[in-house]
Amino acid sequence: MKTHNDIAYRFLLAEGFLGEAEVDFSMKRWRACVSGSILCIENCGIAVLMLFGVSRSTHHPEKHLPQLLAEGTVSDEVALLIRELLPELEQHDSHEKMLAKYGREAAHQSPWEIFSENQAEAAISGARKSLAVSRKLREILEPAVPD
Repeated sequence: MKTHNDIAYRFLLAEGFLGEAEVDFSMKRWRACVSGSILCIENCGIAVLMLFGVSRSTHHPEKHLPQLLAEGTVSDEVALLIRELLPELEQHDSHEKMLAKYGREAAHQSPWEIFSENQAEAAISGARKSLAVSRKLREILEPAVPD
């Protein structure tokens, strides 16, 4: 069952990974920027799923969010925001995460050889967008919790 603290923790993770990705981008560490951006995007997707009561143990929000849309039980406003989030989740998926960790082993291409400034810029842009969209969804879906 979802709790405010579990959702808040996912946002904390997303914000932390985005912060690291921002530093990595400024230092031209493209692989690290992509990796941090991917983790931000993934945690945003998980946080959104948790707003709907889906388990925090999933690492593939890009597979579960379309199911929510297909059910037709969300408002048009929420559906529009989920549709805005999905491309980022799909583009920066587990395959890209594996490349950032291990490179292309069969070709002996390290992760540092794979990612360029353009890819880092796309990833960090996706992370920024994902965090902004997931925050909007949180405002709509999560009832205010007293401090």
